[in-house]
Amino acid sequence: MGILEKISEIEKEIARTQKNKATEYHLGLLKAKLAKYRAQLLEPSKSASSKGEGFDVMKSGDARVALIGFPSVGKSTFLSLMTSTASEAGSYEFTTLTCIPGVIEYKGANIQLLDLPGIIEGAAQGKGRGRQVIAVARTADVVIMMLDATKGEVQRSLLEKELESVGICLNKHKPNIYFKPKKGEVLFREDCSPDEFIDVIVGNRVYMPCLYVYNKIDQISMEEVDCLARKPNSVVISCGMKLNLDYLLEMLWEYLALTCIYTKKRGQRPEFTDAIILRKGASVEHVCHRIHRSLASQFKYALVWGTSTKYSPQRVGLTHTMEHEDVIQIVKK
Repeated sequence: MGILEKISEIEKEIARTQKNKATEYHLGLLKAKLAKYRAQLLEPSKSASSKGEGFDVMKSGDARVALIGFPSVGKSTFLSLMTSTASEAGSYEFTTLTCIPGVIEYKGANIQLLDLPGIIEGAAQGKGRGRQVIAVARTADVVIMMLDATKGEVQRSLLEKELESVGICLNKHKPNIYFKPKKGEVLFREDCSPDEFIDVIVGNRVYMPCLYVYNKIDQISMEEVDCLARKPNSVVISCGMKLNLDYLLEMLWEYLALTCIYTKKRGQRPEFTDAIILRKGASVEHVCHRIHRSLASQFKYALVWGTSTKYSPQRVGLTHTMEHEDVIQIVKK
């Protein structure tokens, strides 16, 4: 019996099992087995040898964004508009057959945008190239789920189900549970469901932010546009008419949680044309490592101008937390 058959059998048994206190333990074991088998679906096949057609794209830039969605929702057009990369676009399904990387240049940062082939219902079970697509999506910092505004919530629910089945949790935080397998130590720091506990034990879950982008809003009414725009984590756009793309970039920047830091040499003006891009919450030590790996060991103190200080400039140490668009001058020993 293959993995797909085992998954199907377990799902059927879960569906026909009554949920009560007497069956909680049995259901927990079934869900744990189900999570294990679904994780195995992402493991590469030893017999597969599709050289030159792979999806393992080298991670580059300051962040990676995975662009996923059903065929013909406008992903390729979006990539062409946002980057200098030309991704073939067409009115027919499955135009994109390989993973196409592009780069969005925004606020001094280089954001790698991956236009993944359109995935369909059943991708987690290996239909089409869904398995490879989802494997790449797991390496992203943020997921942009491109949806057709004319097709309502059907596409969104199907894609969420597919991603959930292979361990990608969207807009959820990792359960605050300490688990040490060898000693069997478990510490719950918050209330968690049995499914969340199983996720921690299996250890194959990836938690990442997701922006739901509804394209083709020029084909629906203003009332429908307003309804979609008010949904959490959602942005409405039209690639065809180039509507609301600037706001989408602003939202993407927030979800990536990036920070621009400018450097300054003694007696000179700050270098505003060349920013250091770091994650929110980065310290002076992180800045030192980004400039040169040996700089932290030679560090004496730093002068910082910006919103992270009470006054400008302020003398700070390695543990000082930097904020967006701060200016730093590092003094060595």
